[in-house]
Amino acid sequence: MKNPYVFGFLPLITIVLFSLSFATFTMNKVIDLFKVIGVYGGMREFLSDLELKLFLLIILVLIYFMVFSAFKLIAETIHEIGMLFFSKDYEGKTMSQARGGFVIFFVGAVISLVGFQSIQLLLIVFLLTTFIYFVYVVYKLSSSMSLVGTLGLVMFEIIIWSLFIALVIYIIIKLYNGIVASLPFL
Repeated sequence: MKNPYVFGFLPLITIVLFSLSFATFTMNKVIDLFKVIGVYGGMREFLSDLELKLFLLIILVLIYFMVFSAFKLIAETIHEIGMLFFSKDYEGKTMSQARGGFVIFFVGAVISLVGFQSIQLLLIVFLLTTFIYFVYVVYKLSSSMSLVGTLGLVMFEIIIWSLFIALVIYIIIKLYNGIVASLPFL
């Protein structure tokens, strides 16, 4: 097709599908946790089992939707900054060529719906889809960059994502240690 907007809806649908699969897994774990700590019985006095699951699913889908949307925004910003530094394409033609890669994420999101019972499977599908998409985009964009520019773009994105992930892990560990240290029984 010649229409440049044919894949415009795929990122939204992909985010919704990934959010749904991760939220379904999390919902099952939250319900199990509620049963273990004894909250589930009290909640069942006010809501039916279906209503409780539906409400939890909606809340968790919204949370995951926000997280995946933020990841997409951060990823696009990092990628476009890298393109600013390393690309020779000043008109943005190669970016429209790489939009076909949205299909890769869509297929990964559909596959993730099958594996919602296992967090390992969900993470493997998500990370493998991300890696395949990254390779596809770099391949498509390499025509507008020199070898040094392509390597620079790849290294730039790897370094920025590594720093971002390390920062998030550091913050989580500091928060966890702060919460554990503030507990009165320890």
